Amino acid sequence: MTKAEQVLNWYMELDINVQLPEDIKVLNPYRDMSATTKDALVEFYARFYGDDKPRKLLMGINPGRLGAGLTGIPFTDTAALRSVGIEMPEVNTTETSAEFVWKLVEAYGGPERFFGDWFIGAVSPLGFIRLNDKGNWVNFNYYDDAEVFEMLKPFILDQLKLQIEIAGNATDAYLLGTGQNAKAMKTINDEYGLFKSITALEHPRFVMQYRRKRLDEYLDKFISILR
Repeated sequence: MTKAEQVLNWYMELDINVQLPEDIKVLNPYRDMSATTKDALVEFYARFYGDDKPRKLLMGINPGRLGAGLTGIPFTDTAALRSVGIEMPEVNTTETSAEFVWKLVEAYGGPERFFGDWFIGAVSPLGFIRLNDKGNWVNFNYYDDAEVFEMLKPFILDQLKLQIEIAGNATDAYLLGTGQNAKAMKTINDEYGLFKSITALEHPRFVMQYRRKRLDEYLDKFISILR
Protein backbone atom coordinates (compact mmCIF):
# COMPACT_ATOMS: atom_id res chain seq x y z
CA MET A 1 0.00 0.00 0.00
CA THR A 2 1.35 3.44 -0.90
CA LYS A 3 1.65 6.29 1.58
CA ALA A 4 -1.10 8.07 -0.35
CA GLU A 5 -3.49 5.16 0.16
CA GLN A 6 -2.62 4.97 3.86
CA VAL A 7 -3.19 8.70 4.37
CA LEU A 8 -6.45 8.85 2.44
CA ASN A 9 -7.88 5.78 4.17
CA TRP A 10 -6.99 7.36 7.51
CA TYR A 11 -8.53 10.73 6.64
CA MET A 12 -11.80 9.25 5.39
CA GLU A 13 -12.31 7.35 8.66
CA LEU A 14 -11.31 10.19 11.00
CA ASP A 15 -13.74 10.96 13.77
CA ILE A 16 -13.70 11.91 17.45
CA ASN A 17 -15.81 9.79 19.77
CA VAL A 18 -15.64 12.30 22.62
CA GLN A 19 -18.48 14.32 24.15
CA LEU A 20 -16.91 17.78 24.11
CA PRO A 21 -18.40 20.85 25.86
CA GLU A 22 -21.25 22.51 23.95
CA ASP A 23 -19.18 25.61 23.16
CA ILE A 24 -16.58 23.55 21.26
CA LYS A 25 -17.10 22.11 17.79
CA VAL A 26 -14.88 19.76 15.78
CA LEU A 27 -13.46 20.82 12.40
CA ASN A 28 -13.58 17.73 10.21
CA PRO A 29 -12.90 18.75 6.59
CA TYR A 30 -13.17 15.15 5.41
CA ARG A 31 -16.69 14.41 6.64
CA ASP A 32 -18.73 16.40 4.11
CA MET A 33 -16.02 17.12 1.54
CA SER A 34 -17.32 17.89 -1.94
CA ALA A 35 -16.33 15.65 -4.84
CA THR A 36 -14.08 18.31 -6.42
CA THR A 37 -12.32 19.08 -3.13
CA LYS A 38 -11.78 15.37 -2.53
CA ASP A 39 -10.39 15.04 -6.05
CA ALA A 40 -7.81 17.74 -5.25
CA LEU A 41 -6.93 16.04 -1.94
CA VAL A 42 -6.43 12.70 -3.73
CA GLU A 43 -4.35 14.38 -6.46
CA PHE A 44 -2.05 16.01 -3.90
CA TYR A 45 -1.30 12.78 -2.03
CA ALA A 46 -1.08 10.66 -5.17
CA ARG A 47 1.48 13.08 -6.59
CA PHE A 48 3.70 13.47 -3.54
CA TYR A 49 3.09 10.23 -1.60
CA GLY A 50 2.43 7.67 -4.31
CA ASP A 51 5.11 5.29 -3.03
CA ASP A 52 5.92 3.28 0.09
CA LYS A 53 9.14 5.05 1.05
CA PRO A 54 9.48 6.00 4.77
CA ARG A 55 9.37 9.67 5.71
CA LYS A 56 10.35 11.67 8.75
CA LEU A 57 7.47 13.02 10.82
CA LEU A 58 6.72 16.75 11.14
CA MET A 59 3.62 17.74 13.10
CA GLY A 60 1.67 20.89 13.71
CA ILE A 61 -0.94 21.52 16.41
CA ASN A 62 -4.35 20.92 14.82
CA PRO A 63 -6.03 22.21 11.63
CA GLY A 64 -7.17 25.83 11.58
CA ARG A 65 -10.30 27.23 9.95
CA LEU A 66 -8.55 28.70 6.91
CA GLY A 67 -5.87 26.10 6.16
CA ALA A 68 -6.18 22.36 6.65
CA GLY A 69 -9.62 22.93 8.19
CA LEU A 70 -10.78 23.62 4.64
CA THR A 71 -8.33 21.83 2.34
CA GLY A 72 -7.71 18.77 4.51
CA ILE A 73 -3.95 19.07 3.87
CA PRO A 74 -1.82 20.29 6.81
CA PHE A 75 -0.30 23.76 6.37
CA THR A 76 -1.68 24.00 2.86
CA ASP A 77 -4.16 26.57 1.59
CA THR A 78 -5.64 26.83 -1.88
CA ALA A 79 -2.96 29.32 -2.94
CA ALA A 80 -0.29 26.70 -2.20
CA LEU A 81 -2.21 24.04 -4.10
CA ARG A 82 -2.61 26.37 -7.06
CA SER A 83 1.17 26.84 -7.12
CA VAL A 84 1.54 23.13 -7.95
CA GLY A 85 -1.35 23.10 -10.42
CA ILE A 86 -4.05 21.67 -8.14
CA GLU A 87 -7.40 23.46 -7.98
CA MET A 88 -10.08 23.29 -5.29
CA PRO A 89 -12.86 25.13 -7.14
CA GLU A 90 -15.27 25.32 -4.20
CA VAL A 91 -12.66 26.48 -1.67
CA ASN A 92 -10.60 29.65 -1.80
CA THR A 93 -8.41 30.66 1.10
CA THR A 94 -4.99 31.95 2.08
CA GLU A 95 -3.48 31.19 5.47
CA THR A 96 -0.45 32.67 7.20
CA SER A 97 1.07 29.41 8.44
CA ALA A 98 0.67 27.83 5.01
CA GLU A 99 2.54 30.76 3.47
CA PHE A 100 5.58 30.08 5.68
CA VAL A 101 5.53 26.31 5.20
CA TRP A 102 5.38 26.61 1.43
CA LYS A 103 8.27 29.07 1.44
CA LEU A 104 10.08 26.40 3.45
CA VAL A 105 9.09 23.74 0.90
CA GLU A 106 10.60 25.81 -1.91
CA ALA A 107 13.75 26.63 0.07
CA TYR A 108 14.18 22.93 0.84
CA GLY A 109 14.31 22.11 -2.86
CA GLY A 110 10.68 22.04 -3.97
CA PRO A 111 7.63 19.93 -3.12
CA GLU A 112 8.90 16.67 -4.63
CA ARG A 113 12.03 16.76 -2.51
CA PHE A 114 10.36 18.05 0.65
CA PHE A 115 7.39 15.69 0.67
CA GLY A 116 9.67 12.88 -0.42
CA ASP A 117 11.50 13.32 2.89
CA TRP A 118 8.72 14.49 5.21
CA PHE A 119 5.18 13.59 6.16
CA ILE A 120 3.36 16.57 7.65
CA GLY A 121 0.67 15.73 10.16
CA ALA A 122 -0.69 17.22 13.37
CA VAL A 123 -0.84 16.20 17.01
CA SER A 124 -4.61 16.34 16.53
CA PRO A 125 -5.48 15.79 12.85
CA LEU A 126 -8.93 17.26 13.44
CA GLY A 127 -9.32 20.88 14.51
CA PHE A 128 -11.62 22.75 16.86
CA ILE A 129 -13.49 26.02 17.16
CA ARG A 130 -14.89 27.57 20.33
CA LEU A 131 -17.71 30.06 20.85
CA ASN A 132 -16.22 33.15 22.49
CA ASP A 133 -17.87 35.78 24.70
CA LYS A 134 -18.74 37.88 21.65
CA GLY A 135 -20.66 35.04 20.05
CA ASN A 136 -18.00 34.29 17.42
CA TRP A 137 -16.55 30.89 16.60
CA VAL A 138 -12.75 31.11 16.84
CA ASN A 139 -9.87 28.65 16.53
CA PHE A 140 -9.32 26.46 19.58
CA ASN A 141 -6.21 24.34 20.13
CA TYR A 142 -6.34 20.87 21.68
CA TYR A 143 -4.27 22.08 24.67
CA ASP A 144 -6.11 25.36 25.35
CA ASP A 145 -8.20 23.89 28.18
CA ALA A 146 -6.71 21.35 30.60
CA GLU A 147 -9.99 19.45 31.01
CA VAL A 148 -10.55 19.23 27.26
CA PHE A 149 -6.95 18.11 26.76
CA GLU A 150 -7.53 15.19 29.12
CA MET A 151 -10.73 14.31 27.26
CA LEU A 152 -8.87 14.33 23.93
CA LYS A 153 -5.81 12.36 25.08
CA PRO A 154 -7.07 8.90 24.02
CA PHE A 155 -7.96 10.23 20.56
CA ILE A 156 -4.62 12.03 20.24
CA LEU A 157 -2.68 8.94 21.33
CA ASP A 158 -4.40 6.83 18.67
CA GLN A 159 -3.73 9.44 15.99
CA LEU A 160 -0.06 9.77 16.92
CA LYS A 161 0.37 6.00 16.65
CA LEU A 162 -1.27 6.04 13.21
CA GLN A 163 0.99 8.86 12.00
CA ILE A 164 4.07 7.04 13.27
CA GLU A 165 2.96 4.04 11.20
CA ILE A 166 2.13 6.09 8.11
CA ALA A 167 5.51 7.84 8.19
CA GLY A 168 7.21 4.44 8.33
CA ASN A 169 7.59 3.68 12.05
CA ALA A 170 9.12 7.06 12.84
CA THR A 171 11.06 7.10 16.08
CA ASP A 172 11.62 10.87 16.25
CA ALA A 173 9.12 13.71 16.07
CA TYR A 174 9.62 17.24 14.79
CA LEU A 175 7.07 19.73 16.08
CA LEU A 176 5.89 23.10 14.84
CA GLY A 177 5.28 25.01 18.04
CA THR A 178 7.88 25.55 20.77
CA GLY A 179 5.42 26.65 23.45
CA GLN A 180 2.23 24.89 24.48
CA ASN A 181 2.37 22.34 21.67
CA ALA A 182 5.83 21.19 22.73
CA LYS A 183 4.78 21.15 26.41
CA ALA A 184 1.67 19.08 25.70
CA MET A 185 3.58 16.65 23.49
CA LYS A 186 6.23 16.21 26.18
CA THR A 187 3.45 15.35 28.62
CA ILE A 188 2.07 12.72 26.24
CA ASN A 189 5.50 11.32 25.39
CA ASP A 190 6.57 11.13 29.03
CA GLU A 191 3.44 9.11 29.72
CA TYR A 192 3.45 6.81 26.68
CA GLY A 193 7.04 6.82 25.34
CA LEU A 194 6.11 7.15 21.66
CA PHE A 195 9.27 8.93 20.48
CA LYS A 196 12.97 8.70 21.27
CA SER A 197 13.31 12.43 20.68
CA ILE A 198 11.12 15.46 20.04
CA THR A 199 12.55 18.52 18.29
CA ALA A 200 10.41 21.65 18.49
CA LEU A 201 10.61 24.50 16.00
CA GLU A 202 8.84 27.85 16.09
CA HIS A 203 5.29 27.75 14.81
CA PRO A 204 4.92 29.26 11.32
CA ARG A 205 2.22 31.67 12.50
CA PHE A 206 4.55 33.04 15.19
CA VAL A 207 7.29 33.63 12.62
CA MET A 208 4.97 35.33 10.14
CA GLN A 209 3.22 37.49 12.73
CA TYR A 210 6.10 38.49 14.98
CA ARG A 211 9.36 37.75 13.17
CA ARG A 212 8.54 38.37 9.51
CA LYS A 213 11.51 40.70 9.10
CA ARG A 214 13.72 37.74 10.05
CA LEU A 215 11.94 35.33 7.70
CA ASP A 216 15.09 34.29 5.82
CA GLU A 217 16.87 33.61 9.11
CA TYR A 218 14.08 31.30 10.24
CA LEU A 219 13.95 29.53 6.89
CA ASP A 220 17.69 28.88 7.13
CA LYS A 221 17.27 27.58 10.67
CA PHE A 222 14.45 25.21 9.68
CA ILE A 223 16.37 23.94 6.66
CA SER A 224 19.51 23.25 8.69
CA ILE A 225 17.51 21.20 11.22
CA LEU A 226 15.18 19.38 8.82
CA ARG A 227 17.96 18.38 6.43
